[in-house]
Amino acid sequence: MTKNFKFQISNSGRIISVRGQVAEVEFRQEAPEIYEVLEAGQARMQVFSSSGKNCFYCLVLSGEDKLWRGIEVVRTQEALSVPVGKEALGRVMDIFGAAVDGGGPITTAKKLPVWREAPAYEEVLTTQEIWETGIKVLDMFAPLVKGGKMGLFGGAGVGKTLLLSEIMHNILALGHGSGQDNGKVSVFAGVGERVREGHELYEELKLRGILPSVALVYGPMGENAAVRYLTALVGVTLVEHFRDEEKKDVLFFIDNVFRFAQAGNELATIMNTIPSEDGYQATLASEMAAFHERLVSTKSAKTSTIEAIYVPSDDLLDQGVQSIFPYLDSVVTLSRHVYQEGRLPAVDILSSGSGVLSPEVVGQLHYDTVIKAQAVIKKAENLERMVALVGEAELSPENQLLYRRVKKLKNYMTQSFFVAEEQTGRSGKYVKVTETVQDVADILAGKYDQVAEDKFLYIGSAKEIK
Repeated sequence: MTKNFKFQISNSGRIISVRGQVAEVEFRQEAPEIYEVLEAGQARMQVFSSSGKNCFYCLVLSGEDKLWRGIEVVRTQEALSVPVGKEALGRVMDIFGAAVDGGGPITTAKKLPVWREAPAYEEVLTTQEIWETGIKVLDMFAPLVKGGKMGLFGGAGVGKTLLLSEIMHNILALGHGSGQDNGKVSVFAGVGERVREGHELYEELKLRGILPSVALVYGPMGENAAVRYLTALVGVTLVEHFRDEEKKDVLFFIDNVFRFAQAGNELATIMNTIPSEDGYQATLASEMAAFHERLVSTKSAKTSTIEAIYVPSDDLLDQGVQSIFPYLDSVVTLSRHVYQEGRLPAVDILSSGSGVLSPEVVGQLHYDTVIKAQAVIKKAENLERMVALVGEAELSPENQLLYRRVKKLKNYMTQSFFVAEEQTGRSGKYVKVTETVQDVADILAGKYDQVAEDKFLYIGSAKEIK
């Protein structure tokens, strides 16, 4: 099902240029294979592409400050591989499989190459089963699909990592128990994000008792572009082992997919690759395809993916962001406007959705309620400008009623998170999707017309309103 790369002939070459995280190497005799690891003293690099006759661009993975033109480079006859297996659970590793959590070495019986092909078409399995997260706005308007992919889109500082961490906590610790108890495991890949955020996630998982069922691989923003690019692929490799070899359902979390595209763009720029018209590397679409097509459910087990995606300048039309959309089953858009209004999670309801929102999958009541809620929210937003100019009192009685119900609905969609209890001082809430659907239906039907709007802020279910 997968293709493993093997190399047989050893030879040496020399570096003819060094451009940051990319070295150009010339081999006079037998050329190396693409993706083969090369060594030059203490530095390690990986063959990435041809740069001319007998010359190759190589990604410098470590020791770039110890390279210079003319230094000898030796073939290792091996591809970059990482240790996989149960021993990786509860540990944090880098792209070489070395522990970075202060523990001992990660020793496993097996290693897998990072560069692998996607499963064959006949092995791929599709499902339309909903996975409850306990987060009201997600379960209502953009439900997560078991074996599917969810994207969390948002600019800087609007709560992508926080929301991803809460999903991870609720599914592993609350919704379905720990991964070891039920045969499910989780993999987290931190690509180009802050070291502080990675450390906080590690401590949170440890505190909640779910670290033993999670394998983590970090390539923080301080690392070079080659390391950040490969961190995402190392995470996928860990997922493939648990799915294909151990036959376990896997939850894969990645923060942040845009940084993966960005790292590829940095490398392409260094290698003088002609960019596409939008400024990104010409290979962006194929890189995203190769990444996402490996993250599929097969007949062996299911792979469910939750991706955080940074939106530069809050521009959803950025080509790096647009290249991710085709592979997602559910889209969650975080809005700076909603965040500034003090409503968390800052989800833009009208810009979020899921491909499985149909009566056959979520049920007739859920489907009808979502359609009705989206319609009244859209109408209320059209009234916003009138309210800003002349005030709510100038609306017709019918529009005033609709406008107030929508404000209650938006406030109801706020929620206190378990992973943010220390920061907010509020206890976390987990709300079943059946309760959420019924509460939204009741709000739209007028059951809570006599209740003040602020009573709906940061509650769990509507039963908490006195």
